[in-house]
Amino acid sequence: MYKRKTSSWVKHLDFLLLDLVFFELSFFIVYAYKIGVFIPFPPLYKRMAIAIVPAHIIAAFFSSTYSNIIYRDRYAEFKSVCIHTFVTIMLLIFWMFLMQNSYYYSRVLMVSMIPVSIVLNYTERVLWKRVVRHRLRVSKKERQMLAIVTSDNAESAIANLQRNFYRSFNICGLVLYDLQDQVGQTYRDIPVVCEMRSVFEYVRKNIVDEVFIDIDVRNKATEHLIKMFVEAGLTVHLALPEFNSDIPNKAIQKMGSLTVMTASMSAVPQWKLIVKRAADIVGALIGLIFTGIALIIFGPIIKHQSPGPIFFAQERVGRNGRTFKIYKFRTMYPDAEERKKELMAQNKMSGLMFKMDNDPRIIPIGHFLRKASVDELPQFFNVLKGDMSLVGTRPPTVEEYKQYDMHHLKRLAAKPGLTGMWQASGRSEITDFEEVVKLDAYYIENWSLGLDFKLILKTIKVVFTAKGAE
Repeated sequence: MYKRKTSSWVKHLDFLLLDLVFFELSFFIVYAYKIGVFIPFPPLYKRMAIAIVPAHIIAAFFSSTYSNIIYRDRYAEFKSVCIHTFVTIMLLIFWMFLMQNSYYYSRVLMVSMIPVSIVLNYTERVLWKRVVRHRLRVSKKERQMLAIVTSDNAESAIANLQRNFYRSFNICGLVLYDLQDQVGQTYRDIPVVCEMRSVFEYVRKNIVDEVFIDIDVRNKATEHLIKMFVEAGLTVHLALPEFNSDIPNKAIQKMGSLTVMTASMSAVPQWKLIVKRAADIVGALIGLIFTGIALIIFGPIIKHQSPGPIFFAQERVGRNGRTFKIYKFRTMYPDAEERKKELMAQNKMSGLMFKMDNDPRIIPIGHFLRKASVDELPQFFNVLKGDMSLVGTRPPTVEEYKQYDMHHLKRLAAKPGLTGMWQASGRSEITDFEEVVKLDAYYIENWSLGLDFKLILKTIKVVFTAKGAE
C-alpha cells in the first residue's frame, strides 16, 4: 500500500496545528501583558480567540507557507513565518471590520501580536522540523527500494535518487538490466545484489517495499516486469518519459531530481492512514482492557489444563516480508509445532495454510477460546505496537511465507490485521488459499475507512454468532 502525497497544507497537518497553538498562545501572552487576565474571559476577546482559527487556516490554505517546509533553511523559514503571520493578522483585522466592532479592540494588542507570533512560530517550526527530519531518517531505513537500471545510467540514476537527503527511502540494492555477472560490484556505494533473471527470487527472499526502474527499453517485457511487481504488492516507480500502458494507480511525482511515474496496487492519502492509525491505537487500548479481563478468567484454566505459558508467541510475516512476534492466549499443548508435521495429511486447506477438524493438539479450553475468538485478544498489543492494524490481512507463518509464489506476495502489501475480508467472510467456510489471496487483494485495492468500519461490524457479528470459527 503506497502513501500518496497530498497537498502541502494538509500533508503538514502537524505544522498547521502547532502554528495554531502558538498563534493562540501569542494572543493570550499579549492580552495578559497589555490588558491583564480576567476570569471569565471578556466575550469580545473570546470571539477574537475563536476567529484566529479560521484566519490561520485560510492563510495556510491560500499560501505556500508549508510547501517544501522540511527542506527550507532558517532564513527562508523566517521569511515564510513573517508572511504567514502578516496574512493571518490582516485577515483578523478584516474580520473586525466586517463585524463592525474593530473600534473596541486594542490596536496595541493587534500590533504586539505580530512580533510575538513570529518569534514563537519560528522557534516552534525550527524545533519541530528537527523532529520530522529525524523521523524521515528513521523511515528511510524502513522503506527499502531496489533500483533496476542500465549500466550506462546507473551512476546518474543513483546520484539523482540520493540527492534529497531527507528522502523517505533507502536504496537497498541495484540490478543491472543489460549486464550479467556483476553481482558484488558497487555504484556510488550501492551494491549490485542480483541479476535480472533472478530478480523475482531476490524480492521473494528479501525485504523490498519499492522498485525504481530506469531503463531505455519500453516494450511488453518491461510492462510485464512492472505488472509482476505491482501484483506482488510492491510500489513501482518508473522513470519518465511517459510509459503508455494500463498500469494501475499511476501518479507522476518527483523523486530526488527525477520525475517518475509511480504505480501500486493502492494509493492512499496520508491523512486517511493517520486516521486509521489513530483508530488502531484507540481500539487497541480498549481491546487490552478486555484482554486483561480474559487473562484473569482464562489464565488459570489454561495453566491447570496444560502446564506452560499462558501466552503463545510465534514469529509471523508482516508487511512486505517483515517479521514480528504475534501474541495469543495459548490454546494448544506445548509440543503442538512438533506434532504438526504428522498431521499435515489431514490439512483441509488447499494451499499454504494449515487447518484441520478436531485438532488433537488443542487443549480442552482451547476449543472455546478459538470458537469465541478470545485467543486473539492479546494481538491488541501487536496493534498498539504498530506491528498490526485492527483491519488488514492475516499474517502467515514463516514456513508458509517461504513457500509463497510471486503473486502471493500481494497479500503482504498492507499491514496485517486482527480481522479482514477472510475472517469477516467466515474463516472455516473458505478452504482454498488462492481464494484467501483474492480476498486480501480486493481489500488492499479497494481499501477505505468505510470498508474497515464495515469489516469490524461484520467481524463482531461473526464472533458473537461463532460463524466460521473453530
